[in-house]
Amino acid sequence: MLTLHVAEATPETAVLVDGGLVAAVGPYEDLAAVRPEARVRQWPGILTPGLLNPYAPEILEGMYHPDPREAEAFGTEPITGERAQRIFRMDASRRGASARRGVQRLLAHGTVAVAGELHVQAAADAVRRAGLAVGRRPEKLPGTPSFSPTPLILLPALQPGAPARFAVFDVPDRASLVRLGASTCVATVIAGRLVHRAR
Repeated sequence: MLTLHVAEATPETAVLVDGGLVAAVGPYEDLAAVRPEARVRQWPGILTPGLLNPYAPEILEGMYHPDPREAEAFGTEPITGERAQRIFRMDASRRGASARRGVQRLLAHGTVAVAGELHVQAAADAVRRAGLAVGRRPEKLPGTPSFSPTPLILLPALQPGAPARFAVFDVPDRASLVRLGASTCVATVIAGRLVHRAR
């Protein structure tokens, strides 16, 4: 099925998706005229190639991401350091569930690729199942481990024939994305599938 994604602030870089691949990138009006049968998804803000988060080991193996049902005992924010490791030692099965929740948080921040060597199989499995690309870790890491590291690492421009992997942020331009961060994500697409949509 053909799907045409367009964001309000970047109509010149609409993306036509065919299955899991990018079929075309260009002005929305041109793509809609050529492929009028395509289903249209309209988004606020800007459409970008998505982000690479270089902190996969720190986020998926070094943090415990509480289940919402555990909020009373653990809160809702990721737990780091020795406290996280104690939780993992108490119950090894928590690693996999935590990694899956961590991946969901990455997707909710427009992450379509991660970097860093994963040593825990449950974390590697969560990355693979989500379809996240695995890239090379920069020699100099930006800031500290975060779902919205500073500076953000945007992937190269989308090209026809490439995997349909991108994100949409509810900001007027890239400068605002840099200033406001990845929490402004409203949609993340991987392999042509909408894997995150803000409510």
